[in-house]
Amino acid sequence: MKQASVASLIALGFLVTPALSEAQTKPSTPAPQSTPKGSAAEQSGEPTVNDSAPGSDATVTPSAEDATAPAAPAPGTPSGSFAPLPAWPEPGNDAAELRRQNNERPSDAARPSEHEVFAEDWWAHARPVLELHGNFRVRAELFYQFALGRKDTPTAAIWPQPADNFFNDNAAAQHGPRLCTQDETNNGSDSGATRATYGCKSGTQAGANLRFRLDPELHISDNLRVISQIDLFDNIVLGSTPSEYRNVPSGTGYAVAARSGYTPIGFGTTTTEAPTSGVNNLRDSVVVKRAWAEYATPVGELRFGRMPNHWGLGILNNSGDGYDDNYQSTIDRIQFTTGVKPLDLYVTGSWDFVNEGATSDSLGIYRGQPYDVAQSDDVTQYTLSIARRKSRELTRLALAKNNVVVNAGLQVMYRHQLLADDTNGVTTTATSDCTSGAAALGCAPGSLTFTRRGASAWTPDLWLQVLYKKFRFEAEAVTVQGSLDNISTVGNDSPTNNVGYKLRKYGLATEIAQNLIEDKLHLGFNFGWASGDSDVQGLTPPNNGVEDQHGNRTDSTFRFNPAYSIDLILYRNILTRVQGTYYFRPSVSYDFLHDNSGQKLGGGLTAVWSRASEFIQAPGHARDLGVELDANVYFQSKDGALNDDPSKRGGFFTKIEYGVLFPMKGLGYTDNEAANINRVLNYNAAGTNTAQTLRWYMGVFF
Repeated sequence: MKQASVASLIALGFLVTPALSEAQTKPSTPAPQSTPKGSAAEQSGEPTVNDSAPGSDATVTPSAEDATAPAAPAPGTPSGSFAPLPAWPEPGNDAAELRRQNNERPSDAARPSEHEVFAEDWWAHARPVLELHGNFRVRAELFYQFALGRKDTPTAAIWPQPADNFFNDNAAAQHGPRLCTQDETNNGSDSGATRATYGCKSGTQAGANLRFRLDPELHISDNLRVISQIDLFDNIVLGSTPSEYRNVPSGTGYAVAARSGYTPIGFGTTTTEAPTSGVNNLRDSVVVKRAWAEYATPVGELRFGRMPNHWGLGILNNSGDGYDDNYQSTIDRIQFTTGVKPLDLYVTGSWDFVNEGATSDSLGIYRGQPYDVAQSDDVTQYTLSIARRKSRELTRLALAKNNVVVNAGLQVMYRHQLLADDTNGVTTTATSDCTSGAAALGCAPGSLTFTRRGASAWTPDLWLQVLYKKFRFEAEAVTVQGSLDNISTVGNDSPTNNVGYKLRKYGLATEIAQNLIEDKLHLGFNFGWASGDSDVQGLTPPNNGVEDQHGNRTDSTFRFNPAYSIDLILYRNILTRVQGTYYFRPSVSYDFLHDNSGQKLGGGLTAVWSRASEFIQAPGHARDLGVELDANVYFQSKDGALNDDPSKRGGFFTKIEYGVLFPMKGLGYTDNEAANINRVLNYNAAGTNTAQTLRWYMGVFF
């Protein structure tokens, strides 16, 4: 018992002694924080506030002089003795210490001179600060009957049939596998694998994709910053890079490498690999899309680099920064903006680098700094815009006073190109030379062949916005007016008989929105029109080359930017964008749950009626293309740092969408085509089917 007691006392001493030693040597106030040499705090000797510790309150840090001075005795302590160390905080002692520090003000001689001004005294960002924003998303999508039941050949189809669907096209040619059983194709009950010789039937295409987007902002000071955009796994299809699937160089280009014995077939895949361009994917794991700088001067703002290009509603140039966007407009530009701020009037001019043609890098000429090998093939563009736009704060104030806010602007772009090198080249392994004279990677400079393009175009773009209380009307109207001497992509080609081509394109979009019931009910009506061309066959351009003009050599089909999305099926996927058509789009949505932080739960309905601007361009030579009905249910949690702005998405967001497209005569066959298909296939096969889609979006915003 005696030995155990001694051991217990020794153990207790080891535990108590370090704590007492630390408490006796630790100063009663926090240790001084290091300050920059020559800083105002260091010269004046004033206490500094340290508020850099996350999750902690600001603490008062003593100056260097206070740190070396003996600690003042606590109230009631005899002179010449050490102040007792409290076992718990004593508010009375803290209050006395604060009063003492408040009385010890530095003298005027200790203050910095009037000529010593530091960045911290003027700017919020005195040193580089990195802000990280972006979003992460996963989208699961199911497409059903997107081919609309048409029997087109895969190369000429509006939407190709699923690759695992067996069908006869309009010329009786067979496509797809015949490897299914009677039971799997609803032709009988036989399910024997050895008798799987029936054509497989499938009208469904489904999968999922993800993207992680980072938008870093490096703030050097209040008026200088560098911004970039980096995508990781840019819209990669989930499951598209299984292990041991890769391409390797071969005599004719690339070939799929043989699998190892550990995973001889895809069925045995055990993991996925990072996408690598040219090896197992056409996209890299990390893609840097934009990088530009912004410098605010006393007379205006200078921007330079690769930056987003957006104007108005975005029917022509759209930055594509929406949470569900797949396309974007990015441009290499040097831009300067100035204006009269009291009038909310701004003028912007820019020099745009649209297409420089071949560079020394692409031709395999090694230089530390690549250069443009020719000037006449450059697509040169200059942009001038003038806009009247109220700031967000003044807009909110005006709407709160029931005033009408009108914002408007005009942007004019001029584009020019003299020569072009648009030839499709082929690099052969035998000669390692470009046999067609194109600016392909690694071609010799002497192999370039030019075509006289002689192209120029003016593009005025008008934008208007009217706001009143909870009402918004917004419109954008744009036209492209220009000419081309030649549209050929063949080298050394020039126009004949002095016959050129004209550009006469027109586009219009309007949006009307009204919020009611404490901003929970949202009513909308959109209208858009893109001019068509009666001399062109089809709404979508061919996969290769330029559209054939069968009449007056005037290209008048206007195409919206694909990032301006209004539906789920027809324009978003089948046609990829609004082009040569016009539409009417009423919509309604309601937030069943909507709090001030932005958290919401709601749903919406949308209807889209689409018609062809020129009936001859529609596949069925009729204006009515179809009616689409879309519905959605959404939830937003509003977590994270963005929860203080209800207008922005923040935290977790998810949405489930369903759409159905009822095709009309314009998406069907002409009478002659229908008669020919029925004759070739010996049954009534010239009809169309209803298309459907189901989408599930999950995202995180920060």
